[in-house]
Order: sequence, then C-alpha cells, then structure tokens
Amino acid sequence: MKLVSDWRRVLKKAWSVRLMLLAALLSGAEVVLPFLGDFIAPGLLAALSALTVSAAFVARFLAQRNMDDGS
Repeated sequence: MKLVSDWRRVLKKAWSVRLMLLAALLSGAEVVLPFLGDFIAPGLLAALSALTVSAAFVARFLAQRNMDDGS
C-alpha cells in the first residue's frame, strides 16, 4: 500500500474524508445518546451514519473541484 503523493491536501479537501469524519461523530453520538436521555429517536443516528458513509463511498469515486489527479 502506498500513500498518494499529495495526501495532506486530500485529507484537508476531499469530501469523502469529511463525510467519514461526520459518520464517526454520528456514531460517537449514538453511543453517548443513552446517557443524555430521549432527545432523539432510537436508530436515527445509526441511519444518519449509514447514509453518511454511503455518501462518502460515492464521493470517493467522483471528481471533486480543486482535487486534480496531479498529472
């Protein structure tokens, strides 16, 4: 496995990375939610996390502005 040459820029600008971070936050919120009470319906954060991961998967394959392949 080899990192892309501009991995720092990809880490900062790629939507797939941003969406995966959002999914991680939603998953963490789902773990903490039972301790905070019944503010959100059960399973809602899990569904939002699944949708976010799906969007990140799609974003990984789409061309994004300001993210040329360096060639």
